[in-house]
Amino acid sequence: MIYFDNVSKRYSDNSIALSEVTFQVAPNEFVSIVGHSGAGKTTLLKMLIAEDKPTSGQVFYESLDINSIARSALPKFRRKIGTVFQDFKLLPHKTAYENIAFAMEANGRSDAEIAENVPQALELVDLGDKIWNFPHELSGGEKQRVAIARAIVNQPDIIIADEPTGNLDPIATYEVVQILKKINDLGTTIIMTTHNKGVIDALKRRVITMDEGRIVRDDAEGKYML
Repeated sequence: MIYFDNVSKRYSDNSIALSEVTFQVAPNEFVSIVGHSGAGKTTLLKMLIAEDKPTSGQVFYESLDINSIARSALPKFRRKIGTVFQDFKLLPHKTAYENIAFAMEANGRSDAEIAENVPQALELVDLGDKIWNFPHELSGGEKQRVAIARAIVNQPDIIIADEPTGNLDPIATYEVVQILKKINDLGTTIIMTTHNKGVIDALKRRVITMDEGRIVRDDAEGKYML
């Protein structure tokens, strides 16, 4: 489904973010990407959603070269990918329902679809009882689960989770990881960056380790080796 073919990224100051990176992610995989700050993890994720372009090499989604997509076609392509961030990025003056509905509205979905799908997404992340709560009324873990519901409500093929547990306590971290596993079990590909050793060791899924822009390990059932 996803293939990085000898991808390098150099910036104008000659700093190297990625160097000859090659790997693939199969449909329905759960892949964790680990590495110290500056290892290239975030740059790699930006390549997937065409927020950044390789200096050399290619990034494919199925048979499509992502960097060949016309700017006008990018919104349609990005509907295939849901994103979850460390800082939630919820709209503070909208309820959980409204935050998720907003993502559907942006994709041109009908009022009937929104009314049906938003509650289902919240039930999937175990927040059906928080549907009308505002972000300031939710815990950190609950905010992240709303963010996950927002990412999945348009039924993307892939979820990109960039340090999704970085601001959470251990209990909330466990809950978020279990939800991501559940979403993966339902058929969605998950690509997650994390610094959390406990998360990696508990998942026992594929781990790609990066250092200074290169892949230095790729383990099918990896542990945190940094």
